[in-house]
Amino acid sequence: MPKETTLGYTPMMRVRTRKLIGTVVLLIFLALYAWAAAAIGGGRITLAPHWVQLAYFVVAGLAWVIPAGLLIRWMQRPD
Repeated sequence: MPKETTLGYTPMMRVRTRKLIGTVVLLIFLALYAWAAAAIGGGRITLAPHWVQLAYFVVAGLAWVIPAGLLIRWMQRPD
């Protein structure tokens, strides 16, 4: 039987469960994100000016950090 916390509710998921789910979701997200970024980067963006290409690759290279960070924060949340 799950323990009650000091606030009187039982946690929905334990840390271990959140880490397992979060790891699987993170791996799937990163694979899909990398595929999409490469598909866009190898497609029409090659016809754009160099400064547009640079801006795209900078943004695409860093944009995955925000959702991954939020997911990791959720995974690390205490019971």
